[in-house]
Amino acid sequence: MIREIIKIDEDLCNGCGLCIPGCPEGALQIIDGKARLVSDLMCDGLGACVGECPEGAIEIEKREAEPYDEIKVIEIIATQHGKNTTIAHLKHLKDHGEHDFMKQAVGWLSANGDKYKFDFSEVRNEVHHYKPGTNGHGHHDQHPQKQEPMSIHNVQGGGGCPGSQSMDFRDQKMDMKGLQLDQSVPLKSELRQWPVQMHLINPMAPYFQHADVVLAADCVAFTIANFHQEYLKGKSLAIACPKLDGNQEIYLQKLVGMIDGARINTLTVMIMEVPCCGGLIQMARTAVNQAERNIPVKMIKVGIKGEILEEEWV
Repeated sequence: MIREIIKIDEDLCNGCGLCIPGCPEGALQIIDGKARLVSDLMCDGLGACVGECPEGAIEIEKREAEPYDEIKVIEIIATQHGKNTTIAHLKHLKDHGEHDFMKQAVGWLSANGDKYKFDFSEVRNEVHHYKPGTNGHGHHDQHPQKQEPMSIHNVQGGGGCPGSQSMDFRDQKMDMKGLQLDQSVPLKSELRQWPVQMHLINPMAPYFQHADVVLAADCVAFTIANFHQEYLKGKSLAIACPKLDGNQEIYLQKLVGMIDGARINTLTVMIMEVPCCGGLIQMARTAVNQAERNIPVKMIKVGIKGEILEEEWV
């Protein structure tokens, strides 16, 4: 069928990746240093990515293309990318007045709650109260978080670093909404390489070449129950502790090496909510500023009980 769909000028595209977070449908990927449209059926042709391109390499054209399939799109987003991207996608549809697509997406989410790992009612409520046009292209920038009864930010008494505050969770009911693990099926490791510690890794190793990389604080994997399945699958890993590790100057050099030498696609920095962990995202920002290439960087902040507090492209 003839319909509107994006067109990418490869001569203008520099592979910066800024268009990637502008496409909540996941139709774009950085491949061989260029933004590529990976599937016609994932591109809605509304052009949220166009304004994100600093080089003017993306435009809308009319051509023969596979029909856009909202059911297929929402299934992939909900099951593979999770709550935040689902909200971004629904806000995107609301911004553009795509009521029919919105009804299809909400209908699928309502009928298939067993296929994804979040509370649909929370998504529905946030999108319902969202006013089109108040958040750029409808991207999900911030999610107000429910105040936990015990957080690293509201611990009373004691002195020294709040990240060292002793806490006991054994008598507290963990809020693990949407996380259902079948205990009869052994879980497998999604780790693709060894070593993983930043002092030991080689930034030019084959498994970093054109890879999506997770840079995680040491405590993250011990805190998130489904870290391997939800965050590590299909990605290469590096771990570090910005508080306790010495000689961190080499970390910065290695990150720049990954960006420019290994030409990694994306960098996801996972940190804990403790204040000292913020040094890791700052290190990633500095590496991007020093590198010749510009890549998308996502920050995920994890609470001390395993909840996701923030998730945003930075």
